[in-house]
Amino acid sequence: MRARTGAAPEHHVIRLDSISKRHGRRILLLESSAVLNRGEKAALVGPNGAGKTTIFRLVTREEQPDDGQVSIDRGVTVGYFSQDVGEMAGKSVVAETMDGAGPVSAIVGEMRELEQALADPDRADEMDALLERLGAAQTRFEELDGWALDSRAREILAGLGFAQDVMDADVATLSGGWKMRVALARILLQRPDVLLLDEPTNHLDIESILWLESHLARFEGALLVTSHDREFLNRVVSKVIEIDGGELVSYSGDFDFYEQQRALAERQAAAQYERQQAMLAKEMRFIERFKAQAAKAAQVQSRVKKLDKIEKLEPPARRQKLRFDFPAAPRSGDDVVRMDRVTKAWGTRVVHDGLDLAIRRRERWCVMGVNGAGKSTLLKLVAGAAEPDAGSVQVGQSVKLGYFAQHSMELLDPAQNVWETVQTAFPLASVGSLRTLLGVFGFPGDDVEKPCRVLSGGEKARLVLARMLYDPPNFLVLDEPTNHLDLDTKQMLVEALDGYEGTMLFVSHDRRFLASLSNRVLELGPDGAHVYAGGYREYVAQSGHEAPGVRA
Repeated sequence: MRARTGAAPEHHVIRLDSISKRHGRRILLLESSAVLNRGEKAALVGPNGAGKTTIFRLVTREEQPDDGQVSIDRGVTVGYFSQDVGEMAGKSVVAETMDGAGPVSAIVGEMRELEQALADPDRADEMDALLERLGAAQTRFEELDGWALDSRAREILAGLGFAQDVMDADVATLSGGWKMRVALARILLQRPDVLLLDEPTNHLDIESILWLESHLARFEGALLVTSHDREFLNRVVSKVIEIDGGELVSYSGDFDFYEQQRALAERQAAAQYERQQAMLAKEMRFIERFKAQAAKAAQVQSRVKKLDKIEKLEPPARRQKLRFDFPAAPRSGDDVVRMDRVTKAWGTRVVHDGLDLAIRRRERWCVMGVNGAGKSTLLKLVAGAAEPDAGSVQVGQSVKLGYFAQHSMELLDPAQNVWETVQTAFPLASVGSLRTLLGVFGFPGDDVEKPCRVLSGGEKARLVLARMLYDPPNFLVLDEPTNHLDLDTKQMLVEALDGYEGTMLFVSHDRRFLASLSNRVLELGPDGAHVYAGGYREYVAQSGHEAPGVRA
């Protein structure tokens, strides 16, 4: 990948040249190279643990390669969003967002301190000096176009789902997921030459993901992104860099095209290997047959030398396709759930007012609605995790309900490990079937020994799903089941649930999951609930939007 003398200069902003990197005894990269060009938007993909985050850390100089070189064009600014956002407190949400934007944010902090000092009666004798300093700071703020920065920060925060009153509230009051959004807003506000985004869609709802897609489409710099959202990658990137087995391989095109090209390359490699194996077998048969005949000695020697010179192909590494055949669910009655005139309020906020809904056997309802529309509340009411203030929720005959909610992870026994969790639930199951189950949900080999108390949120979610689906109920109520699942596990789950004979009610921000599995849509809005016949694809066609409040 070195530029040849006299060739036109390459327009790359980042180049990884013959990089090697180990973590302990594990080789992540071995003499691997890749480039990111100006204005190029690329996805970084590969199995869990392949080294995607390490690539980001090499580019940001948080880690150094063991061999090779990472080159960044002179003067290029890099903005890096990772899942580790650090502490946030003592500032408003909008001030925290502006904090990463250079000198303007420092002046905002100075102005805030001076305003507090002016309000302090103990500093009344400093009034003139404080006013003079405040005037100078305000002048400098205007010179740097600070008002425009404040406006841009609020526009980005609104796109990521923040209400105006929340933007001016203390950032410390936010949950971890919303602090992630603030960290993402900070990076987007900086407008660096290169954006490195490590799983930016993890904590976003579908409306915010759609906004981010349009924002990145307008972004003129280079982008390197990892994401478990297939549709997001298809819409944002035009290049895919795959890291697997220590190698970096680049493909032009979106994610779907990359998968097609990788599958084609795997088939070609397998065919080439098979052809060589057939040729080698044929030559060996000739050598074995005639090695004892003097008349054929010269030919035999010639063929032995020929085989010694041939570079033997390695058998192609086949990426294991995750698959688990879940047992059939028992049959329920035809009427699964009936909600009549249901009203529910949290405090003074009325979430549902006179809601009617009938769910029939084998229907698969996805629930759409903006934040606060009552999606999770609806699922709680159906699952019996919340009681209506008025009206009734009736679950039908022979309905065996399985409910996956974010708090489900808290029900895992921290004293047990992964293996004990499923073995306790299914004491009569075979060791092989439970190991296969845990393998497809991301717990291969010795990972089954991990104690539940040390599992990440994503690992806990996968374990709860695995335990629920091994002996599936006939009515699944799923609140964001795909959060934290990687692309391969999501695909396995979609394929498994595609053959599921039971009934489903679910909320998800993953459009592939929505489109693949729904056959009914319930949209919750300020003017009540709307039912759409057909699944998510039909909903988009009929409503004219991919999510409430977002135009298609």
